[in-house]
Amino acid sequence: MTTHETVAARCPVHLGQDDLVDPTLYSDGNAYAVWRELRAIDGVSWRQVDAERGFWSAVRFADADLVLRDHATFTSERGTLLDLLGTDDPAGGTQLAVTDPPRHTEMQGRLKRALTIRAVDKQRDMIRDRIVDLIEPIGDGGAFDFAEAMLAMPMSVTGTMMALPESDWPWLTRINTTCIAPDDPEYRMEGGRGLTLALAHHELFGYFQELVRHRRDNLGDDLISVLITTRFEGRHMSLGEIVSNCYSLLLGANVTTPHSPNFVLAEFGETEVLEDWARHPDVNANAVEEALRWASPVNHFLRYATRDTVLAGTQVAAGDAVVVWLGAANRDDAEFADASTFDIRRKPNKHLAFGAGPHYCIGHSVARVTLRILFEELLTRFEDFRLAGQPERLVSNFVSGYKHVPITARRRTA
Repeated sequence: MTTHETVAARCPVHLGQDDLVDPTLYSDGNAYAVWRELRAIDGVSWRQVDAERGFWSAVRFADADLVLRDHATFTSERGTLLDLLGTDDPAGGTQLAVTDPPRHTEMQGRLKRALTIRAVDKQRDMIRDRIVDLIEPIGDGGAFDFAEAMLAMPMSVTGTMMALPESDWPWLTRINTTCIAPDDPEYRMEGGRGLTLALAHHELFGYFQELVRHRRDNLGDDLISVLITTRFEGRHMSLGEIVSNCYSLLLGANVTTPHSPNFVLAEFGETEVLEDWARHPDVNANAVEEALRWASPVNHFLRYATRDTVLAGTQVAAGDAVVVWLGAANRDDAEFADASTFDIRRKPNKHLAFGAGPHYCIGHSVARVTLRILFEELLTRFEDFRLAGQPERLVSNFVSGYKHVPITARRRTA
């Protein structure tokens, strides 16, 4: 049995773990190499951040899956992001992402029903129209920033489902990306990452407060109206609870949906992968799942042990932080055959890109339908994809993604 004191003394890649906190590892480094070394360690590894704070890293699929599913032993209510390590999240118990069952189960009930695959199927025509509008300029013949279009895609879909004014979508896209990448020079404001986050959250929460106040008097069939009219624990949600969950909905959509297609175009656009995919449309659903596994757009989730427990043969004490690295778990050869190969026909493919357990992404059906339609339209309309410049990664330790992927392509002939 090991503890974090003994692990810290013997860990052969202790310095590598420092890199996992550094957002530039995901823009300029090689996180996969660090994760590969950590997966080879017997047990889970401890990283001491400073005199007060540290965390365990769960990098193998089995360990990550267990931590995410066992909410009784590993709670999300103290916070789910590494940036908040050691500081309890003020939204704990009020926002779905940082609320555990049974409260979480009751709170998400109506919203979950509004996002079932049956409900999302009714939105297919809207989603297709939005996607076609976004990708149509690829056929103009010049360089097209595919990543910029993909960053706009979730807002055009979720923005419609939340009935957000279309004129606000570009600003909302940028402010959401700022919230998840405050270290990125393109999004960081003067004053540094702390001020960037504070201002972005202030603007976004203020925006939703005004919108919810107006929507209460103008209810519709949109997702914000669902939140407003939801009753749990014998009452309606407070303004703060509604606003916090609006933020969570929008953030979730902007994190997961755009980055898997960005990875595909950035890393396989000039290979035979896309043409193979286009010639065999029956693989589309499997290929989308492989794109999600490969990209693993959410880098990590944070949990805290509620009691003394054992994880992978290592003693984890009550109160210890445990960081689940989804990208590491999704490249684990113990779970995925030849995990370092991108295989559009991979099956089964029970990846963790949407998480696992009670906090499995509530918008997964919207994301899957959107991505399947995207690749249907993209590969039916265009061919001969080429990079028109160097792709640029987003600087973030929470999101693994690209912010610029310049491409060219030709329209397919009939």
